[in-house]
Amino acid sequence: MSVLVTGVAGFIGSHVARALLARGEAVVGVDNFSDYYDPVLKFARLKALREDKGFTFLDADIADRDAMAALIQKHGDLDRIVHLAAQPGVRHSMVDPYIYVQTNVMGHLVMLELARGLATQKEGGLKHFVYASSSSVYGGNRKLPFATTDNVDRPISLYAATKRADELMTETYTHLYGMRATGLRYFTVYGPWGRPDMSPYIFAKAIHEGSTIHLNHLGFIKRDYSFVDDIVVGTLAVLDRPAPAPGHRVYNLGAARSEDIVRVIALFEKALGKKAVVELRPGEPGDMQETAADIADTTRDFGWTPKVTVEQGIPLFVDWFKSYNRL
Repeated sequence: MSVLVTGVAGFIGSHVARALLARGEAVVGVDNFSDYYDPVLKFARLKALREDKGFTFLDADIADRDAMAALIQKHGDLDRIVHLAAQPGVRHSMVDPYIYVQTNVMGHLVMLELARGLATQKEGGLKHFVYASSSSVYGGNRKLPFATTDNVDRPISLYAATKRADELMTETYTHLYGMRATGLRYFTVYGPWGRPDMSPYIFAKAIHEGSTIHLNHLGFIKRDYSFVDDIVVGTLAVLDRPAPAPGHRVYNLGAARSEDIVRVIALFEKALGKKAVVELRPGEPGDMQETAADIADTTRDFGWTPKVTVEQGIPLFVDWFKSYNRL
């Protein structure tokens, strides 16, 4: 049997696929190499995966219904799906809103239809549909830490709205078609092979080059920085333990620690041996000022707790950043 991983050339997707292959799973990976950021990084992530005999790759868009229907026909042994493909970026969703609906809403719907097709092929045909949601669905909530029981009906960015739509569509599909599905609300994942549009890469690059880091909310920002190795362990723990009965569940995956952004930058300064140049700015629409994950239910149901602190994780990221960029 095989596992389908969408967004396999992406940051989290490539790490999840690598972990699945390492434990002997057959993996079918899908990616379309979106140019939201330099695809060269995506090709580099994929290179190591292609060297494994258990890996099969399809260059396709998840919103392409014909391509996904053909995938089912060719890989009828798929029994689990880890759907991580998405158009990321809160701010970019105000620049090009259409691609967010196309990829995150239509693409998710196509994947739900694919999952439904597998689930109805034969008894037990699809064991589990796991997909990436986001901490951004908590929007302007003021209660911290964010818990999965909190109201999430007031997103403050289109990106967040598309992720919430994914959760609602999945709820409907599990009700109608008897599927087992789990959404994972990831919190600021960072680590080796991380995205260049996210703050860890931006901080490392700016400090190395001596360019200015712009901090919104006058620097009064806190984020739940979650190391990618922990997130992969959590994702596989969830994948391996579907609910005993058909239905839809949502869990937080985060470090459960809200880190002051100024302290995070200081850790980057220490790891790089250089001082940061910082400019403070007011907040922007769509920005969340603080995130923190309540992971009590995740720990209870899967025995998962994060292990890597920012004191440990940031130097590991910086080591990769320097190696990848040949610094």
